[in-house]
Amino acid sequence: MEPLIFHVDVNSAYLSWEAARRVANGEPDIRLIPSAIGGDRQTRTGVILAKSIAAKKYQVQTGEPVALALRKCPQLYLAKPDFRLYEQNSRAFMNICRKYAPVVEKFSIDECFLDMSGTGQLYSDPRAIASRIKDEIRDTLGFTVNIGIGPNKLLAKMASDFEKPDKIHTLFLQEIPQKLWPLPVGSLFTVGRATAQRLEKGGIFTIGGLAHADVSFVQALIGKKLGQQLHAYANGIDQTPVLSKPREAKGYSNSTTLARDVRSEEEANRILLALADSVASRIRADGVRAYCVSVTIRANDFKDKSHQQTLLEPTDITDEIFRVSKRLFAQLWDGQTPLRLLGISLTELTRDEYVQQSLFPDEKKEREKKLDQAVDHIRGKFGSDTICRGAILRSDLQVGKKYKSQLDDKKK
Repeated sequence: MEPLIFHVDVNSAYLSWEAARRVANGEPDIRLIPSAIGGDRQTRTGVILAKSIAAKKYQVQTGEPVALALRKCPQLYLAKPDFRLYEQNSRAFMNICRKYAPVVEKFSIDECFLDMSGTGQLYSDPRAIASRIKDEIRDTLGFTVNIGIGPNKLLAKMASDFEKPDKIHTLFLQEIPQKLWPLPVGSLFTVGRATAQRLEKGGIFTIGGLAHADVSFVQALIGKKLGQQLHAYANGIDQTPVLSKPREAKGYSNSTTLARDVRSEEEANRILLALADSVASRIRADGVRAYCVSVTIRANDFKDKSHQQTLLEPTDITDEIFRVSKRLFAQLWDGQTPLRLLGISLTELTRDEYVQQSLFPDEKKEREKKLDQAVDHIRGKFGSDTICRGAILRSDLQVGKKYKSQLDDKKK
């Protein structure tokens, strides 16, 4: 049975979902003007979460500060985020996908993989059934998607990133030389800016160049494990299955590559608080706690350093994770070297509610637990950017206003 994978990706999801709601209410379509989701126009704070094609022409970018976006495009229309709306639309379009595919894997709030392998008797033409899915989403829900078709998840995802919006693209093995290899190496899935720069310094500028490079040379540039993986990706190799249920996480980690160097402990601690807040909320949502906290830093030499601490009792408390992270950071950093990346990881997870407790209850911990519960409740009801710790908001590094677009959330 030949594998056949679809990747369905909503075009400018947050903005499309807001626009579809307004059009359904008889209001103008904000997709047709320079517009974006996120931040506050009056205070010029926050970050851009999504932008229209018209805004893209002004070089407005997702993740950049609102103040910068308004300088590029003074007439930019800004709409506030509505995460309840986003969750509703996410469920709705994935439910349509489940009508056609035996297995659907949610990859993020606005994209999913469909395993269409073995459906040839039902759907003889993959492009035709992809078109039917795409059109049903558009006609029923009022927003468009791109669908990429390939023999594995990697190639399907790369295909969906080709020309947008409302398009279907294929990327089969025989199409790799023409469609994939001419692209810049930085456009390959999982290749970040720093990795692309290191590859380019080694003379590798295209995905084809990476595919044809000696794997040991690539590993020397970017590391053994990552080099092996990206070399395989460049050749269209990916064995990752489409999963109807997510794998049990072995660990949770958040890291952020900073827009500018961090040069003070105060700045670093604000970022660590944002990271701790985000990663702790994720493990609480999944009902687990962690025995081990690890902090990673990276300077301009691209070399990572990390320290970890194993706790006597597992925790999911934001402030406790933050306190441990601050101690680990103080042990790691020399106080002089400018930093480009900070990260927190939580491992050695447990779901066991009956771990050994202290004979003397910690009243401070109990207060912190109640605070976390209140924050989680507010974010669950009104969206993850509705409440934020004051120390994070005082940071001018834009890590706290909306972590979702700023942090590289990774679930191992």
